[in-house]
Amino acid sequence: MTPAQPRQVLARRQDTATGDLRESGRTTRLPTEVLSEQAARLTVFTTVAAVLWSFALLMDTVLLPALSDTWVRNWRIIPIEIVGVAGSACMRWYLKRTSTSAEHKSAVGLGMMLMNAALIAIVNAWAMPAIPPEAPEIGRPSWIALLILIFAMIAPGVPRQMLVTSLIAASFDPLATFIVWMLEGTAPSLVQSIIFCWPSYACAFVVVVPAKVLHRMSRRLKEAQELGSYQLIERLGQGGMGEVWRAEHRFLARDAAIKLVRPEVLGARNEQEAQNVLRRFEREAQATAALNSPHTIQVFDFGITQEGTFYYVMELLAGRDLESLIREFGPLPAARTIYLLRQVCHSLADAHVRGLVHRDIKPANIYVCRMGLDYDFAKVLDFGLVKIRNRSTSADSLTTMHQSTTGTPAYMAPECIVGDVEVDRRADVYALGCVAYFALTGSLVFDADNTMQMLMHHLHTEPVRPSEKSELPIPRELDDLILACLQKDPAKRPQNAGELLGMAYSCHCSDGWGQEEARHWWQSHLPNLTGSLTVATRREHHENVVSV
Repeated sequence: MTPAQPRQVLARRQDTATGDLRESGRTTRLPTEVLSEQAARLTVFTTVAAVLWSFALLMDTVLLPALSDTWVRNWRIIPIEIVGVAGSACMRWYLKRTSTSAEHKSAVGLGMMLMNAALIAIVNAWAMPAIPPEAPEIGRPSWIALLILIFAMIAPGVPRQMLVTSLIAASFDPLATFIVWMLEGTAPSLVQSIIFCWPSYACAFVVVVPAKVLHRMSRRLKEAQELGSYQLIERLGQGGMGEVWRAEHRFLARDAAIKLVRPEVLGARNEQEAQNVLRRFEREAQATAALNSPHTIQVFDFGITQEGTFYYVMELLAGRDLESLIREFGPLPAARTIYLLRQVCHSLADAHVRGLVHRDIKPANIYVCRMGLDYDFAKVLDFGLVKIRNRSTSADSLTTMHQSTTGTPAYMAPECIVGDVEVDRRADVYALGCVAYFALTGSLVFDADNTMQMLMHHLHTEPVRPSEKSELPIPRELDDLILACLQKDPAKRPQNAGELLGMAYSCHCSDGWGQEEARHWWQSHLPNLTGSLTVATRREHHENVVSV
């Protein structure tokens, strides 16, 4: 490789990564969001085509013969119209039901337009010779011109691609006329043919204009979606704190998950508070990124956009959050629960020794995934409510503005509700007890009709033992461990996740669950995640990858 070649390779990678949409000898690609929206609009196009073919069939077989005694049915074009109706209906079903990529559906849409143009050309070629030159219909343009315009309005594509496809569609009329002339020796006059066909060619060039507009907007969308070295690809989910997107690194072959946190959800009411939020965000993002437990979500990067939106760049995981897992497959056996609890404790113990308190431990923030060759690999997510202890600014963490209560009521420790003492690591221990309770029983520690009742239960009601609410066997030692975490008085609980981790390792009920059992479970219940190490297909991202 010559010295100039590495620079050329890097330049090609940069063009690919940044979504360069400059036209060259090859067709350029539109952004995923544009292609997905276009694929959805193609079903509208197929619906319109099916309706128009049905109307033409009705006109030629019923309405026109009934309204005119001299009208003669052209039986040769009726089968063509039937094919148009059936083909459009089948294509609509295909676009609605199949799970192919949006790019593939876009290509299918172009093929659908050409199919309709070919059918229209056949109908025109068989009908035009019967029209006398002096008939007033001579100035009527071909329906192919209308087809080209409708398609360009509903699903415009790349300019060069639209021009070539539209010119091919416009050429079907003269081609079909020539074939009919060769077979039957009848054809319209040259003047008729020119008047009949030229609007289609005119439309073929006109539709390049909206295609170029879409092309330019797509380039701007592509540029707007670039965050640092990452480019947003598609939104995976959204929640109260923001949105999560799948992203690609511009230079490395690595996917990532980017969480966008908008300033308004953090309660910044003026410029000064916005600056304070930014400083806290930067400090806490750095603290979170410093965590190195393998069971903590990795943070690759963070920053702020020109619009004031914060973003985290995290690893992209393939699996299910614990809440979704239990809702779908039911409560976990005791051995599996303690197996996962140890991993979560490992993550939080690392945070606790560094002076961090998570403050929003709940099943939705614990991800169970496949990591390399390991199954049932737990990852703790969303340190967005993290609080930094032992600092002069600890009272002003990222989400404690305006004395607001943070966390999730079903997993909130009593001291978090009362607010009369500083929240510390023992609040995470209480939440972990609630999580383990949910994992074993499939139900919350306390049932309540509203948030206030839930909070009052956490303050005053003693919890029922998990073994009394579960149909699965739960050893007494695990019962006792969970009830120890759920003590109302923080002093009576395990004092941090490290202490709880030691207690979890003392439980012998985990002997029935390991990598072999986990692998068999995943192969039986989530087989799409047990083959290739690639993350699930895009249509499954919303349920199989990290969410808000």
